[in-house]
Amino acid sequence: MKKQTTSRRKFIASSSMAAAAVAMGNQSLGAIPLNHPKKRTNPQKEKIRMGFIGVGNRGTQLLHKFMENDDVEIVALCDVYEPYLYRDYSKVHPEYLKLGGRIPKMGEDFGKEVKRYHDFRDLLGDKQVDAVCIATPEHWHAIQMIQAVEAGKDVYVEKPLTITIKEGREMVKAQQRTGKVVQVGLNRRASKVYQGLAPKIQAGKIGQISTVRAIRVSNLAPNGIGNFQPQNPPADFDWDMWLGPRAFRPYQYNIAPYKFRWWSDYSSQIANWGVHFLDALRWMLGEKAPVSVSVQGSKKILTHDGDIPDTMEVLYELPSGAIMKFMIHEASGGGVTPLGNVELFGTKGNLGISDFEYKVVPSRPGQFQTWDQLIEPEEYTEDKSTRVDTTSGLIRNFLDCVKSREEPWCPIEEGHRSTTFAHLANIAHRTKSRIDWDAEKERITNNEKANDLLHYEYRKPWSL
Repeated sequence: MKKQTTSRRKFIASSSMAAAAVAMGNQSLGAIPLNHPKKRTNPQKEKIRMGFIGVGNRGTQLLHKFMENDDVEIVALCDVYEPYLYRDYSKVHPEYLKLGGRIPKMGEDFGKEVKRYHDFRDLLGDKQVDAVCIATPEHWHAIQMIQAVEAGKDVYVEKPLTITIKEGREMVKAQQRTGKVVQVGLNRRASKVYQGLAPKIQAGKIGQISTVRAIRVSNLAPNGIGNFQPQNPPADFDWDMWLGPRAFRPYQYNIAPYKFRWWSDYSSQIANWGVHFLDALRWMLGEKAPVSVSVQGSKKILTHDGDIPDTMEVLYELPSGAIMKFMIHEASGGGVTPLGNVELFGTKGNLGISDFEYKVVPSRPGQFQTWDQLIEPEEYTEDKSTRVDTTSGLIRNFLDCVKSREEPWCPIEEGHRSTTFAHLANIAHRTKSRIDWDAEKERITNNEKANDLLHYEYRKPWSL
């Protein structure tokens, strides 16, 4: 099958024209874009032409959920692994098949031929693409999202948003500069339970909150992602392009695909899993950022090649005085949040929240107190007949906002702020220090050397 390409010169030229047009308040370059007011005769029936950058495990899950919407047309795919790009499970390398369900079955019926791109810049140069879904490893997100909005595309970008804090701020600036719709895939933002509770909690539903907590448990003992020697990647896997801005290193089968989540150059588990819970807790409390972060953690149990902690506990001090605790236990089983996925503890009671339910337990009086209980116990479970998968709900909201031009449920600033919690924990762990954080300047104030970890030098030719 012949690959579709667009010359780099044409792409750069069209991107420059699009950026200039946004600055002048005129987006009508060539065909009138979907979001141009002159085109909107019946916006609810218009098809949104989607391109997908990264169609492996998570990218395929998102692809399928986008395809559930009648107003979506899949027009382009991009990936650095040929079997993913051409949706051919029979060509997947045998070593990859050992990942089981993490390798998508593929074979979708798109209803028409879609364009296939090896290089995301060629997809972004395609004028037939209205919006893109980015589901590559997070060390690619900033470059791809910024170039996408500058090329005139709206963007759904998967979590975790970034690999560094500086990337997040640059992504926010790019969205503000271009005015494009950008949704971050923190899917609990689409939960009706969380949406309903946030204002009530901030209004004092369980009193003044002192502590909140969540945990990620996955017992990977003894050898986690395994141990491999460097070797050549499969011939149809572009390892150099996969690495992108990161420093070159030899390929290993327990880095890509999927297992990059256990390598600090490409991800971390507090960013991968933790950001979901950190975002939910931050949202419920109405907090923007911590004032300080302290961490205990180590990799002393798992014998695999990965270099992130297998056990980690993080404490965030928040401006309100509340303490947020997040735990990663990947070398043992068992949880410590019996009330829900996240738990909040207030002066009047305790609250546990999951995607479709919550439970309130009144506090008992402590020493010297004469009150009985200050609130009533409460339990709520959303009717199964009305439930919407939270990722599907977030995607539907994104599509609606592409048409309405309203702000989505998880805009880029919110995604950046929540991801910052994860990055600060990693920085505190790497520097073995408590970190004091200035949320306005986005600088560490008590350890100047730690600010070096707010970003890294990209490998040429990549830049923000």
